[in-house]
Amino acid sequence: MNKKKVGQVTVEEKNEIQTLFERRNGLNELAKILTAENAELYEKLIKDMGETGTKFQNWWDRMSQKYQWESIEGGNWEINFDTCDIYLVNN
Repeated sequence: MNKKKVGQVTVEEKNEIQTLFERRNGLNELAKILTAENAELYEKLIKDMGETGTKFQNWWDRMSQKYQWESIEGGNWEINFDTCDIYLVNN
Protein backbone atom coordinates (compact mmCIF):
# COMPACT_ATOMS: atom_id res chain seq x y z
CA MET A 1 0.00 0.00 0.00
CA ASN A 2 1.43 3.36 -1.08
CA LYS A 3 0.47 6.64 0.57
CA LYS A 4 1.19 10.10 -0.78
CA LYS A 5 0.20 13.42 0.80
CA VAL A 6 -1.89 15.32 -1.75
CA GLY A 7 -3.42 18.12 0.31
CA GLN A 8 -4.84 19.46 3.51
CA VAL A 9 -8.24 20.70 4.70
CA THR A 10 -9.23 23.26 7.29
CA VAL A 11 -10.01 22.27 10.86
CA GLU A 12 -13.70 23.01 10.21
CA GLU A 13 -13.69 20.75 7.14
CA LYS A 14 -11.89 18.04 9.10
CA ASN A 15 -14.46 18.30 11.91
CA GLU A 16 -17.27 17.82 9.40
CA ILE A 17 -15.84 14.60 7.94
CA GLN A 18 -14.76 13.30 11.34
CA THR A 19 -18.33 13.62 12.63
CA LEU A 20 -19.64 11.73 9.58
CA PHE A 21 -16.88 9.11 9.90
CA GLU A 22 -17.71 8.47 13.57
CA ARG A 23 -21.44 8.37 12.85
CA ARG A 24 -20.95 5.92 9.97
CA ASN A 25 -18.82 3.65 12.15
CA GLY A 26 -21.36 3.79 14.97
CA LEU A 27 -24.20 2.91 12.61
CA ASN A 28 -22.18 0.00 11.19
CA GLU A 29 -21.61 -1.33 14.71
CA LEU A 30 -25.29 -0.96 15.51
CA ALA A 31 -26.18 -2.83 12.32
CA LYS A 32 -24.14 -5.81 13.55
CA ILE A 33 -26.33 -6.25 16.63
CA LEU A 34 -29.73 -5.05 15.42
CA THR A 35 -32.03 -7.61 13.87
CA ALA A 36 -34.79 -7.07 11.36
CA GLU A 37 -37.28 -8.22 14.02
CA ASN A 38 -37.60 -4.63 15.20
CA ALA A 39 -38.75 -3.44 11.78
CA GLU A 40 -39.25 0.23 12.68
CA LEU A 41 -35.80 0.65 14.20
CA TYR A 42 -34.21 -1.44 11.45
CA GLU A 43 -35.74 0.75 8.72
CA LYS A 44 -34.58 3.89 10.54
CA LEU A 45 -31.06 2.47 10.77
CA ILE A 46 -30.96 1.58 7.07
CA LYS A 47 -32.22 5.05 6.11
CA ASP A 48 -29.69 6.75 8.41
CA MET A 49 -26.84 4.60 7.06
CA GLY A 50 -27.78 5.62 3.50
CA GLU A 51 -28.02 9.31 4.33
CA THR A 52 -24.76 9.30 6.27
CA GLY A 53 -22.97 7.42 3.49
CA THR A 54 -24.20 9.94 0.94
CA LYS A 55 -23.08 12.91 3.08
CA PHE A 56 -19.70 11.22 3.60
CA GLN A 57 -19.18 10.73 -0.15
CA ASN A 58 -20.45 14.24 -0.94
CA TRP A 59 -17.83 15.70 1.44
CA TRP A 60 -15.03 13.90 -0.43
CA ASP A 61 -16.46 14.98 -3.78
CA ARG A 62 -16.74 18.64 -2.68
CA MET A 63 -13.27 18.77 -1.16
CA SER A 64 -11.60 17.01 -4.10
CA GLN A 65 -13.13 19.57 -6.45
CA LYS A 66 -12.26 22.50 -4.20
CA TYR A 67 -8.64 21.47 -3.69
CA GLN A 68 -8.06 19.55 -6.95
CA TRP A 69 -6.40 16.59 -5.25
CA GLU A 70 -4.41 14.16 -7.32
CA SER A 71 -6.23 10.89 -7.92
CA ILE A 72 -5.55 7.55 -9.58
CA GLU A 73 -7.75 4.73 -10.79
CA GLY A 74 -8.30 2.23 -8.01
CA GLY A 75 -6.98 4.65 -5.38
CA ASN A 76 -8.77 6.47 -2.62
CA TRP A 77 -8.18 9.36 -0.28
CA GLU A 78 -7.91 9.23 3.46
CA ILE A 79 -7.55 11.90 6.10
CA ASN A 80 -5.29 12.12 9.12
CA PHE A 81 -7.64 13.62 11.73
CA ASP A 82 -4.72 14.89 13.83
CA THR A 83 -3.04 16.91 11.06
CA CYS A 84 -5.90 17.52 8.56
CA ASP A 85 -3.61 16.06 5.86
CA ILE A 86 -5.15 14.22 2.93
CA TYR A 87 -3.39 11.18 1.49
CA LEU A 88 -3.84 9.35 -1.78
CA VAL A 89 -3.76 5.63 -1.05
CA ASN A 90 -3.01 3.09 -3.75
CA ASN A 91 -3.71 -0.50 -2.73
